[in-house]
Amino acid sequence: MLENYFFDFDKTLASSGKASLIATKQAFKLNNLDEPDDDQILDFMGIPADVSFPKMANRELSESDAKKLVDTYRNIYGKYEKENTHLYPGMRDVLEDLQQKGKNLFVVSSKSHDILKRNLDNLKITQYFKDFVGCDEVQHYKPAPDGILILLDRYNLNNKQSVMVGDARYDLQMGKSASVKTCGAAWDAFSVDSLKNEHPDYLLFHVAELKNIE
Repeated sequence: MLENYFFDFDKTLASSGKASLIATKQAFKLNNLDEPDDDQILDFMGIPADVSFPKMANRELSESDAKKLVDTYRNIYGKYEKENTHLYPGMRDVLEDLQQKGKNLFVVSSKSHDILKRNLDNLKITQYFKDFVGCDEVQHYKPAPDGILILLDRYNLNNKQSVMVGDARYDLQMGKSASVKTCGAAWDAFSVDSLKNEHPDYLLFHVAELKNIE
């Protein structure tokens, strides 16, 4: 029986891809880099910008250039996030249902802790989660299992009663590395095939199905 649910944020709990697309393209342009296309950006969603941006750049970046690029992105993202971040239909009902059943809900995200909290607060869903971990609180980013392991240890949770829910292969790889069950969130995934290739324990196409996994 599942007791502990670890959720990714972007494209799992909420639709926020538009803000990321706008901010990424503007940041690259302002830093005199070729703008990555939508597919590139969406494919890298799920891992922190500190990792993905140098990989998308059309030239090698120094450490200071990479930091400037990411800082530019975060400043621009902050201007667009609220109006372009929306909870998926039915998600609030699912979170309420799981909470009422006594389940422990967490978020493990590639956003920093402060940005993640701001997003959860803006959507008015912070109260459903026992805790959350951002990318600035782990030593190794997704797909490393650090975020999940921190929470398993902090709350003395049984990994066999736990599941990682995410829209990207990085989320499922993280879950496997943490020895928890995995659930592909296919309702807005960039690539359903990439989720299938990870052979998750569950592959869901509708938010409401989260109520029924065991």
